[in-house]
Amino acid sequence: MKCNYLTIEREYGSGGTKIARRLAQECSVACYGSEILEAVSKKYDIPVKQIQDYEESVSSSFLYSLFAIGRMQSGDNDLLTKEGHIFVAEQAIIRNLCANGPAVFLGHCAAQALKDCKGVVNVFIRCSDQEEKKKRIITDYGINEAQVEATIKRFDKKRANYYYANTTKRWNDPSNYDIMLDSAKLGVEGCVSLLKGLFTAG
Repeated sequence: MKCNYLTIEREYGSGGTKIARRLAQECSVACYGSEILEAVSKKYDIPVKQIQDYEESVSSSFLYSLFAIGRMQSGDNDLLTKEGHIFVAEQAIIRNLCANGPAVFLGHCAAQALKDCKGVVNVFIRCSDQEEKKKRIITDYGINEAQVEATIKRFDKKRANYYYANTTKRWNDPSNYDIMLDSAKLGVEGCVSLLKGLFTAG
Protein backbone atom coordinates (compact mmCIF):
# COMPACT_ATOMS: atom_id res chain seq x y z
CA MET A 1 0.00 0.00 0.00
CA LYS A 2 1.26 3.45 -0.91
CA CYS A 3 1.38 5.65 2.20
CA ASN A 4 -0.04 9.12 1.60
CA TYR A 5 -0.47 10.20 5.20
CA LEU A 6 1.24 9.08 8.37
CA THR A 7 -0.24 9.98 11.75
CA ILE A 8 1.90 9.86 14.88
CA GLU A 9 0.77 9.78 18.49
CA ARG A 10 3.61 9.63 20.99
CA GLU A 11 4.60 9.51 24.63
CA TYR A 12 6.09 12.70 25.98
CA GLY A 13 9.88 12.43 25.79
CA SER A 14 9.83 9.60 23.24
CA GLY A 15 11.39 11.76 20.54
CA GLY A 16 8.22 11.50 18.48
CA THR A 17 8.28 15.14 17.39
CA LYS A 18 11.91 14.92 16.30
CA ILE A 19 11.17 11.68 14.44
CA ALA A 20 8.17 13.22 12.66
CA ARG A 21 10.06 16.36 11.59
CA ARG A 22 13.11 14.46 10.39
CA LEU A 23 10.99 11.91 8.54
CA ALA A 24 9.07 14.63 6.73
CA GLN A 25 12.28 16.40 5.81
CA GLU A 26 13.95 13.27 4.44
CA CYS A 27 10.82 12.28 2.48
CA SER A 28 10.18 15.83 1.24
CA VAL A 29 6.64 15.87 2.62
CA ALA A 30 4.88 18.31 4.92
CA CYS A 31 4.73 17.85 8.68
CA TYR A 32 1.85 19.26 10.68
CA GLY A 33 1.91 19.42 14.47
CA SER A 34 1.95 22.84 16.09
CA GLU A 35 0.90 24.12 12.66
CA ILE A 36 -2.57 22.67 13.29
CA LEU A 37 -2.97 24.79 16.42
CA GLU A 38 -1.64 27.84 14.62
CA ALA A 39 -4.14 27.37 11.79
CA VAL A 40 -7.04 27.05 14.24
CA SER A 41 -5.75 30.09 16.13
CA LYS A 42 -5.60 32.19 12.96
CA LYS A 43 -8.95 31.08 11.57
CA TYR A 44 -10.93 31.51 14.81
CA ASP A 45 -8.86 34.26 16.43
CA ILE A 46 -8.09 32.18 19.52
CA PRO A 47 -4.61 32.36 21.11
CA VAL A 48 -2.62 29.14 20.78
CA LYS A 49 -2.10 29.09 24.56
CA GLN A 50 -5.87 29.16 25.07
CA ILE A 51 -6.33 26.23 22.66
CA GLN A 52 -3.67 24.28 24.57
CA ASP A 53 -5.49 25.04 27.83
CA TYR A 54 -8.77 23.78 26.34
CA GLU A 55 -7.06 20.56 25.25
CA GLU A 56 -5.63 20.03 28.71
CA SER A 57 -8.95 20.60 30.47
CA VAL A 58 -10.98 18.19 28.34
CA SER A 59 -12.95 15.59 30.29
CA SER A 60 -11.99 11.91 30.17
CA SER A 61 -15.56 10.93 31.07
CA PHE A 62 -17.04 8.20 28.90
CA LEU A 63 -20.44 9.89 28.99
CA TYR A 64 -18.92 13.18 27.86
CA SER A 65 -17.16 11.39 25.03
CA LEU A 66 -20.37 9.73 23.82
CA PHE A 67 -22.21 13.04 24.00
CA ALA A 68 -19.50 14.96 22.14
CA ILE A 69 -19.05 12.34 19.43
CA GLY A 70 -22.82 12.05 18.97
CA ARG A 71 -23.09 15.81 18.48
CA MET A 72 -20.21 15.89 16.02
CA GLN A 73 -21.57 12.99 13.97
CA SER A 74 -25.00 14.59 13.78
CA GLY A 75 -23.51 17.91 12.74
CA ASP A 76 -25.04 19.65 15.77
CA ASN A 77 -22.13 21.51 17.32
CA ASP A 78 -24.15 24.14 19.16
CA LEU A 79 -24.23 22.22 22.44
CA LEU A 80 -20.57 21.26 22.42
CA THR A 81 -18.25 22.64 25.08
CA LYS A 82 -15.40 24.95 24.11
CA GLU A 83 -13.14 21.90 24.15
CA GLY A 84 -15.50 20.13 21.74
CA HIS A 85 -15.51 23.09 19.37
CA ILE A 86 -11.72 23.17 19.39
CA PHE A 87 -11.60 19.48 18.48
CA VAL A 88 -14.05 19.97 15.60
CA ALA A 89 -11.96 22.90 14.35
CA GLU A 90 -8.73 20.89 14.55
CA GLN A 91 -10.28 17.96 12.69
CA ALA A 92 -11.47 20.27 9.91
CA ILE A 93 -8.03 21.86 9.62
CA ILE A 94 -6.38 18.41 9.38
CA ARG A 95 -8.73 17.36 6.59
CA ASN A 96 -8.03 20.62 4.75
CA LEU A 97 -4.26 20.17 5.12
CA CYS A 98 -4.34 16.65 3.70
CA ALA A 99 -5.53 18.15 0.41
CA ASN A 100 -2.04 19.65 0.05
CA GLY A 101 -0.55 16.20 -0.55
CA PRO A 102 1.37 13.51 1.38
CA ALA A 103 2.18 14.51 4.94
CA VAL A 104 3.05 13.52 8.48
CA PHE A 105 0.47 14.54 11.11
CA LEU A 106 1.62 14.80 14.71
CA GLY A 107 -0.97 14.33 17.47
CA HIS A 108 -4.41 15.99 17.60
CA CYS A 109 -6.23 12.71 16.89
CA ALA A 110 -5.27 13.03 13.23
CA ALA A 111 -6.13 9.37 12.60
CA GLN A 112 -9.74 10.18 13.45
CA ALA A 113 -9.83 13.06 10.98
CA LEU A 114 -8.28 10.96 8.21
CA LYS A 115 -10.16 7.72 8.85
CA ASP A 116 -11.94 7.89 5.48
CA CYS A 117 -8.80 8.78 3.49
CA LYS A 118 -6.77 6.28 1.49
CA GLY A 119 -3.17 5.41 2.29
CA VAL A 120 -3.17 6.35 5.98
CA VAL A 121 -0.77 4.61 8.38
CA ASN A 122 -1.22 5.22 12.11
CA VAL A 123 1.86 5.07 14.34
CA PHE A 124 2.49 5.22 18.08
CA ILE A 125 5.96 5.98 19.44
CA ARG A 126 6.98 5.11 22.99
CA CYS A 127 10.22 5.02 24.93
CA SER A 128 10.71 2.05 27.24
CA ASP A 129 13.88 3.44 28.83
CA GLN A 130 12.79 5.95 31.47
CA GLU A 131 16.31 7.30 32.01
CA GLU A 132 16.75 7.97 28.29
CA LYS A 133 13.34 9.65 28.26
CA LYS A 134 14.30 11.89 31.18
CA LYS A 135 17.61 12.88 29.57
CA ARG A 136 15.85 13.76 26.32
CA ILE A 137 13.31 15.93 28.14
CA ILE A 138 16.03 17.79 30.06
CA THR A 139 18.18 18.28 26.94
CA ASP A 140 15.53 18.97 24.28
CA TYR A 141 12.96 20.87 26.32
CA GLY A 142 15.07 22.44 29.06
CA ILE A 143 12.92 20.98 31.83
CA ASN A 144 14.48 21.05 35.30
CA GLU A 145 15.41 17.55 36.46
CA ALA A 146 13.25 17.90 39.59
CA GLN A 147 10.21 18.60 37.38
CA VAL A 148 10.70 15.86 34.80
CA GLU A 149 8.50 13.18 36.39
CA ALA A 150 5.60 15.57 36.94
CA THR A 151 5.95 16.94 33.41
CA ILE A 152 5.82 13.47 31.88
CA LYS A 153 2.69 12.62 33.84
CA ARG A 154 1.04 15.92 32.92
CA PHE A 155 1.60 15.69 29.18
CA ASP A 156 0.86 11.98 28.86
CA LYS A 157 -2.36 12.45 30.86
CA LYS A 158 -3.34 15.40 28.66
CA ARG A 159 -2.77 13.38 25.48
CA ALA A 160 -4.54 10.31 26.82
CA ASN A 161 -7.58 12.28 28.03
CA TYR A 162 -7.87 14.26 24.81
CA TYR A 163 -7.63 11.12 22.68
CA TYR A 164 -10.18 9.23 24.79
CA ALA A 165 -12.61 12.13 25.05
CA ASN A 166 -12.79 12.47 21.30
CA THR A 167 -12.53 8.84 20.16
CA THR A 168 -13.60 6.73 23.22
CA LYS A 169 -10.40 4.77 22.54
CA ARG A 170 -7.35 4.33 24.75
CA TRP A 171 -4.48 6.47 23.55
CA ASN A 172 -1.74 3.84 24.01
CA ASP A 173 -3.78 0.78 22.99
CA PRO A 174 -1.83 -1.12 20.29
CA SER A 175 -5.07 -2.05 18.51
CA ASN A 176 -5.52 1.61 17.52
CA TYR A 177 -2.33 1.66 15.49
CA ASP A 178 -0.78 -0.03 12.49
CA ILE A 179 2.74 0.32 13.90
CA MET A 180 4.16 0.81 17.39
CA LEU A 181 7.83 1.79 17.73
CA ASP A 182 10.11 1.94 20.77
CA SER A 183 12.59 4.80 20.33
CA ALA A 184 14.71 3.45 23.20
CA LYS A 185 15.48 0.33 21.19
CA LEU A 186 15.49 1.76 17.67
CA GLY A 187 16.77 5.27 18.29
CA VAL A 188 15.46 8.33 16.50
CA GLU A 189 17.35 7.47 13.31
CA GLY A 190 16.13 3.87 13.40
CA CYS A 191 12.51 4.98 13.69
CA VAL A 192 12.95 7.45 10.84
CA SER A 193 14.59 4.79 8.67
CA LEU A 194 11.75 2.31 9.23
CA LEU A 195 8.99 4.83 8.61
CA LYS A 196 10.74 6.33 5.60
CA GLY A 197 10.10 3.12 3.68
CA LEU A 198 6.35 3.74 3.92
CA PHE A 199 6.56 6.87 1.80
CA THR A 200 9.06 5.48 -0.67
CA ALA A 201 7.31 2.14 -1.21
CA GLY A 202 5.64 1.70 -4.56
